[in-house]
Amino acid sequence: MFMASRPSSSSPHLARTPDDLGSWDPLRDLGFPGEFPYTRGIQPTMYRGRLWTMRQYAGFATAAESNARYRYLLEQGVSGLSVAFDLPTQMGYDSDHPLAAGEVGKVGVAIDSIEDIATLFDGIPLDRVSTSMTINATAIILLALYVAEARRQGVAPAALSGTVQNDILKEYVARGTYIYPPRASLRIVTDIFAYCEQSLPQWNTISISGYHIREAGSTAVQEVAFTLANAIAYVDAAVASGLDVNRVGRRLSFFFNAHNDFLEEIAKFRAARRLWARLMRERFGATDPRAQQLRFHTQTAGSTLTAQQPDNNVVRVALQALAAVLGGTQSLHCNGRDEALALPTEESARIALRTQQIIAHESGVANTVDPVAGSWAIERLTDDIEHQARETLARIEHAGGTLAAIEAGLIQREIQDAAYRAQLAIDGGEAVVVGVNRFTDHAADGQAPSIEVFQVDPEVERQQIARVRAVRAGRSRNAWQRALDQVTAAARDGRNLVPPIVDAVEARATVGEIADALRAEFGEYRDTFEG
Repeated sequence: MFMASRPSSSSPHLARTPDDLGSWDPLRDLGFPGEFPYTRGIQPTMYRGRLWTMRQYAGFATAAESNARYRYLLEQGVSGLSVAFDLPTQMGYDSDHPLAAGEVGKVGVAIDSIEDIATLFDGIPLDRVSTSMTINATAIILLALYVAEARRQGVAPAALSGTVQNDILKEYVARGTYIYPPRASLRIVTDIFAYCEQSLPQWNTISISGYHIREAGSTAVQEVAFTLANAIAYVDAAVASGLDVNRVGRRLSFFFNAHNDFLEEIAKFRAARRLWARLMRERFGATDPRAQQLRFHTQTAGSTLTAQQPDNNVVRVALQALAAVLGGTQSLHCNGRDEALALPTEESARIALRTQQIIAHESGVANTVDPVAGSWAIERLTDDIEHQARETLARIEHAGGTLAAIEAGLIQREIQDAAYRAQLAIDGGEAVVVGVNRFTDHAADGQAPSIEVFQVDPEVERQQIARVRAVRAGRSRNAWQRALDQVTAAARDGRNLVPPIVDAVEARATVGEIADALRAEFGEYRDTFEG
């Protein structure tokens, strides 16, 4: 199904001379690559020294089928894995829960227990592969499963590298896969921060996501502002729990959307990097350069893909990916051409990966450090986005901060309004979508696209239900119950939750059982906001 593409949100691209840049100061606002305020990138040599990590977001059906896809992608040149989980896993329900019916393995891989995680990473050396896990409400459980699997492989936690998304605040405003109330969720986030500080020194403890905010309908400015507002809340919570801002700041990563407006997207990434550096220095007093740097993963915009004329999506994705590279991303995922219709086929995933490889090895853009620097249009757009994002952050502060703004529905309302305006522009023809409201193929109207579409076997759900029930039947009940009781006790008395959850998954407690133990202590959040 086609979702609205967003028109430009900042100033029109009218900068033609240096006078159009106003008070812009190249030393203050642009600087040098690898130096504060990092407008030009976080590394002095950028991609001349090291290319971005080429990730392909993948996961579907059972752990065994996803493992086969991961092995294929690694053989094709992927340098990092990115795991998609199905909705029951994201919401803390086992595959045999009534609310999981019809969703098992559909939008990601079904993970119920340590047996599934062992199958998912079978034959994949966790000390040599960086893994990103797109998981939020149950992030603490999936991280524990990953640590447990590393132990099984004989890999020390200190050797693990990767990211757990762990960004619960954007779920309340953009996605909806939350479980617990916001303040309890923030406690879980900071427990992950503290645990990784001690045990997983190479792990990124959070990937603060603007991607889903943009997919929900926000503008580019809102994507930057609301993402950084959430980041401010996480840093505030970490500092309040006694963690050092420099050490916390070094472990933060971000996740942005690469959308259609080519120049605006390049400027957006540069503005976000500069604004975050200034916030970390000015607001939080961070002195470590690594703590001031905004490191980010990018994914091309799923909401811009069309079911109509799906081959056009290859072009859209290529342009979006190029914008991310010119904007200085640290890792990148390209969507498949068929993702408006279904999960990507193996062929579509290969084309998406080849898109990155062509940009990296044939386009020449990686040979120059920040090739867009000094462009009047780019620098003006960068300034405008930073300025407008600061204004939005000020409104959020005036409303009492991020949590208060979420609870009052302020952020949700602004995203909904932006999405509505964008859809009106498409419906009225003001915003052109090739193959949808202009340049349509009348001969193909009403016909199914002539490309192969991936489908999940309906047998997957039955197999996964049998698998999780076999895990429950084969475990030591005493060891399982003791471990689960320790999770409950830690939730109640404020101890860090990660170690008892690691013990629980090793005792073969399931994702749903651990999530239920936390539900019993923290309660469940019910959204009362009405748009």
